[in-house]
Amino acid sequence: MNKIMDFMTNKFAPRVNKIVKNPWIASIQDSIMTALPLVFVGSIITVVSLLNNFFDSLPDFSLISNFSFGMFGLVVSFLIPYYLMEKKGNSQKLITGSTGLVLFMMLLYPTVNAKGDITFTLERFGATGMFLAIITGLFVGCIMNFAAKHSFFDEDTPIPDFVVGWFNSLLPITFLLLIGWLITVQFNVDFFEIVIYVFKPLAAIVQSYPGFVLSVFIPAFLYTFGISGWVMMPAIYPVYMAGLAENIQAASNGQEATNIATQETIYAFSSMGGIGTTLALAFMILILSKSAQLKAIGKAVFIPSIFNINEPLMFGAPVAFNPYLMVPMWINGIIVPSIAYFAMSIGVVNIPTQSFLLWYVPYPITSYLATQDWRAIIVAILVFVVTWLVFLPFFKAYDNSLLKKEAEEVETEG
Repeated sequence: MNKIMDFMTNKFAPRVNKIVKNPWIASIQDSIMTALPLVFVGSIITVVSLLNNFFDSLPDFSLISNFSFGMFGLVVSFLIPYYLMEKKGNSQKLITGSTGLVLFMMLLYPTVNAKGDITFTLERFGATGMFLAIITGLFVGCIMNFAAKHSFFDEDTPIPDFVVGWFNSLLPITFLLLIGWLITVQFNVDFFEIVIYVFKPLAAIVQSYPGFVLSVFIPAFLYTFGISGWVMMPAIYPVYMAGLAENIQAASNGQEATNIATQETIYAFSSMGGIGTTLALAFMILILSKSAQLKAIGKAVFIPSIFNINEPLMFGAPVAFNPYLMVPMWINGIIVPSIAYFAMSIGVVNIPTQSFLLWYVPYPITSYLATQDWRAIIVAILVFVVTWLVFLPFFKAYDNSLLKKEAEEVETEG
C-alpha cells in the first residue's frame, strides 16, 4: 500500500495535473463546465414536466429544453476555440469562437432546397454533436492560433490594432470555411456521421458493463489521491451526453432507451454524497464516532454530504490519502455502478430519458427525478445499505486508531 501511495503521490498525480493543465485539454474541460448551466435549465424543465402528470392545464415547456440542453454542442463549438486562444495568450478569442460555431454548423450537413432554404436536424445541435463540436473547436483553435503567430504586419506598424486583427484573421477564417464548404458541398460528405462512426467504439465500450463501471471507478479512485474526478470529463462526459440524447430520441419515437451510461444514472445512484458514494460514511462518522477528531468532523461534513458535496469529507476526515477509507471507497466504486447497471439492464429501474443534472438535490429524491421511476428510491436505499456495510469495518478500524492515538496523547501530557 505504501508503494502505491508513493507512486500515486509523487509520480502519477503530477503527470495527471500536467495533462489537465494542458491548454488543449483544459479548453475542453472549461467549455463543458461553462456550458453546464444550459443543461441545468433542461434539468429544471424535466422536474417541472413531472407536474404535467397532475396538472393538465400546464403549458408544454419542452421547447425550453430543446434550446438549452438541445444546443449544448453548438455552444461548446464556440467555447472550445475561445478558451484555447485565451490559454494560448491570443487576443482573437471572440472571432475564433465565432468561426468555430460557423464551421460546426456547416459540418452539420444541412440540406438546401431549390429556393435556398436551409434545414438543419435539431438533434445534431445538442449532445449528439458533442464529438463534432470538440473536433471542430480544436481544429479552428489550432489554425487560428498558428495564424496569430504569423502576422502580416510588424509589431511597430502604424496601422490600428483592430485593422491588423481583421487582416490577420481573414486568411485563416477563409481557409477554415473553405474546408467546411469542400467537405459538405463539393464532396457531399456528412462529416457528422463520420465523427459519430469513428467514436462509436468508444461509446460502445463506455456503455458496456465493464466500461460503465470503470467510468465510475476511475474518478473515485483518482479522488482518493486528491485528483478531481472532473479530469475525466473531456473523455467521458461527451459519451454520457450522447447516450442520453439517443435515449431521449428513442423515447420520443416510442422505442426503449438502451444507454445506461449517462450522467443521470451517475446522479441517480453513484453520486450519493458525492463522488465515491460517501453519504453512508458521513452518517457513520456523525453517529458512530468515538474519537474526538471524528466526532468534530462528523458535525462539519454531514450537511454538505446531504447535498452531495463531499470535499469537506474527502479532505477533512480525511478520505484522501487515508488507507483506512480509500480502500472501501474503491470497493464501492465497483459495487455501486454494478448495482445500477444490473438494475437498469433487467428493467428494475427505468433507464434515464430526460436531462437531470441537479446533483445537489438530496437522496433519494435525486434517484427518482433522474429516472422518473419510484423504484429507483428502493435501489438507492439498497445502495446506501451496501455502502454502509462496506465502509463500516474500515471506519471502525480508523476510529479505533484515532481513539488510541488520542489516549496516548493524553497519557503523554499527563
